[in-house]
Amino acid sequence: MAKEFQVTYDCADPGAQAAFWAQVLGYRVQLPSDGADDWAAVSDPDGKGPRLYFQRVPESRAGAKNRMHLDVRSATGLEGDERMAVLEVEAARLETLGAKRLYRLESDGENEGIIVMNDPEENIFCLD
Repeated sequence: MAKEFQVTYDCADPGAQAAFWAQVLGYRVQLPSDGADDWAAVSDPDGKGPRLYFQRVPESRAGAKNRMHLDVRSATGLEGDERMAVLEVEAARLETLGAKRLYRLESDGENEGIIVMNDPEENIFCLD
């Protein structure tokens, strides 16, 4: 039997991270009912995708690269120039929300092109 799971992020500002990722994924924000600001979450309104949970931690992110990252599937089924055009539009939208573009990887004949980005707290994710 398959298990449900959530992805947990350590972060400095759970509410801001939840607001950003809700906009990226079309999810709904969940905040503590007691008004505390030590966690926030986002969940798929259709119940299909995993819940993302953001918890406040005192230390900053260590190291240069995440050991795990999200691939945001924005151009599923598209190829070539059409795929990259859709990814560019989505990257521009996410930049207005506080994401930063790192680099673009072109198709190499085996893997389709992607755009690698940072969220507002510099966690790497890919537009795929």
